[in-house]
Amino acid sequence: MWHVNGEERVCGLHFGKLPQWIGRNVINVGYSTRRLVSFALISLTVLLLKWRVARAAVGPLVREQLIKSGVKLMPLFIFLAAVIGLVVVGQTISWLTRVGAQGYLGSVMVVVVIRELGPVISAWAVLTRVGTANVVELSTARALGEVEALESLGIDPIHFFVVPKLVGLALSVFSLTVYFEAAVLFFGYAWAFFQDIPLMPGEYFGQIAAALGWLDFLVVGLKALIFGVIIAVVTCYHGLARPLQLEQVPVVTVRAVGQSIVALMVVDALFLLVYLIR
Repeated sequence: MWHVNGEERVCGLHFGKLPQWIGRNVINVGYSTRRLVSFALISLTVLLLKWRVARAAVGPLVREQLIKSGVKLMPLFIFLAAVIGLVVVGQTISWLTRVGAQGYLGSVMVVVVIRELGPVISAWAVLTRVGTANVVELSTARALGEVEALESLGIDPIHFFVVPKLVGLALSVFSLTVYFEAAVLFFGYAWAFFQDIPLMPGEYFGQIAAALGWLDFLVVGLKALIFGVIIAVVTCYHGLARPLQLEQVPVVTVRAVGQSIVALMVVDALFLLVYLIR
């Protein structure tokens, strides 16, 4: 807060106008959320009602999305798993062993790696590598009139553009989450092994298995699938929502990434409530 010409300002705003600024932004967030939810419901409805329509055309697009957002990201996920496993998990094992709390190892790994780090990092990596590309692809298609051309031919753009990305990204984030978590736990034990920490593989993985419950499998699976759906919905919405010019594509891409991150964190916090109210 500072004074300019006798007026109080907060972050460059007149203090008296701060409530108006907050209210305006809250209303904008509400409008954006409503439009995104509407787009998500429309996309899911098209997915359910037209799943068997034009499968010969849509099926290859789903496979292409799975390869682009899943298979091609596996080397990146190996690297991320190695870094997090060696630096975070390995150090956690070492610290718990030094303080005599090795019995809590399984619970810590389940809470930190399986419940939180796995789905969140997988979703963020897919968003930055694939989600941004989807926004650019769809917004460019919209700017060049390809969407209108499909509509003139009687082809539903949601069915052709959005459904393959919806299915592909949901399955990709789910699969990469499982792959990433297994790799992180393996690299974490490898780091502990090279540090000569007295921890047998059976004890390490046994503690993790004992700490896992049916709710963990359910929540992590649903979280990963919903994260993939969120990335697909937000990026496709910003790519197709309104007519664009090519100069607006970078701005739309940044906005889509920002809203996706916020949505992912909000949903992650909601899933946390499942454990708090259990």
